[in-house]
Amino acid sequence: MSDQSLPARISGRVIGISIAAALGGFLFGFDTAVINGAVDALAGAFELGPALQGFAVSSALLGCAVGAWFAGSLANKWGRIPVMVIAAVMFLASSIGSGLAFGVIDLIVWRVIGGLGVGAASVIAPAYIAEVSPARIRGRLGSLQQLAIVLGIFTALVSNAILANIAGGAANMLWFGLDAWRWMFMAEAIPAIVYGVMALRLPESPRFLVARGEYDKASQVLYDFTGETDVNLKIQEIKATINTEKKESLRDLRGNRFGLKPIVWVGILLSVFQQFVGINVIFYYSTTLWLSVGFDESNALMTSVITSVTNIVVTIVAILLVDKVGRRPMLLIGSIGMTITLGLMAVAFSFGTLQDGAVVLPQPWSLIALVCANGFVVFFGATWGPLVWVLLGEMFPNSIRAGALAVAAAAQWMANFFISTTFPAFAEIGLTFAYGFYAFFAALSFFFVYFQVPETKGRELETMTDVVQITRRGHKERA
Repeated sequence: MSDQSLPARISGRVIGISIAAALGGFLFGFDTAVINGAVDALAGAFELGPALQGFAVSSALLGCAVGAWFAGSLANKWGRIPVMVIAAVMFLASSIGSGLAFGVIDLIVWRVIGGLGVGAASVIAPAYIAEVSPARIRGRLGSLQQLAIVLGIFTALVSNAILANIAGGAANMLWFGLDAWRWMFMAEAIPAIVYGVMALRLPESPRFLVARGEYDKASQVLYDFTGETDVNLKIQEIKATINTEKKESLRDLRGNRFGLKPIVWVGILLSVFQQFVGINVIFYYSTTLWLSVGFDESNALMTSVITSVTNIVVTIVAILLVDKVGRRPMLLIGSIGMTITLGLMAVAFSFGTLQDGAVVLPQPWSLIALVCANGFVVFFGATWGPLVWVLLGEMFPNSIRAGALAVAAAAQWMANFFISTTFPAFAEIGLTFAYGFYAFFAALSFFFVYFQVPETKGRELETMTDVVQITRRGHKERA
């Protein structure tokens, strides 16, 4: 094999293992979106009121927060790959259990178990991808996590639409005496099995191997998958940023700013802002939302699918741009775009009227709401969607990466839980209030990124110890 063919071979291998790791993101997206087409049917089947319906939708997010919180410590103790396998088992158990649920209590239990898997996958996939990726393409590979998430959402919505159409409605009987909404949950078993099998074939993270003193294995992974030619030098660089004599713990995240290191707070707030713009309202409640602007169930499901396709396309655009444009400029553009589109949605819903207990928008405001909702998805999907995962995977120092990512991801899931659970209550106040709330945090996110978020494009993971200080120094110099 010629020297010229080596980079292509290495790139192909690292892309392959990154895609396999990102399958956790696919299940993450599928599991959180599958409830979309089933929510009204299961609410009818179990006779749920608005509050319990909202909790049934968002209950998985509690599991997500717990799964994310503990995934970091488990990954540091056992390795990245075993945690992926555990997550796959949880996905499988949740899909079957949710589909065969006898009542709302055991449905919630199974959804929480699935959430544990989602939370673990949300930590492990970006950390693993960042740790096996060469710096020059790390942004693109890190964005595969978000692409997998939106593909999972898309697949869940398509499968929901197909199953509902075959049965004549999500609440109608489909196969073997089970309603269509039950099969929507059980469809997740297939990708869960695929993820588990592929995870078992992945190499362990070289950063984890170095932390455990397994230098020969780490050298092999670095040479075979990341394209390092001087693996001994790279291992020395990794060792310099990892205290191999002391196991990582959450105590390592402590600092003098409200009890945590500044970079950890940046990760937490990135996660919170990503959720407080209300993106998951679009995906969890989009079918219900489109019913409110005049679509029937079939058209509402299809509109949700179209929104998801839009998200996939713009995520691909983000993958193409992230290592050229950089993280900060794209986040800033996204914040501006989301503020405008969410603000217009708030205005549009101020013209809504109640008919038979549902909000109905007149023309042209129903069209404006539809266009702005998809415009919001475009700006989010091209910027904040993928880039937060890229930053969380790469901006923390080696010595605290898994633990810091776990805390940031747990904060993300708690913020997601708050937004998803409060949307029905916000909608009762008025959709203008709800979307005005999300627009406010979109605007606030611009200033947060400008003043606090570091640029990490092209930086090696071993140089991530001072990114916050560099960002602040740059602001002072410009001032």
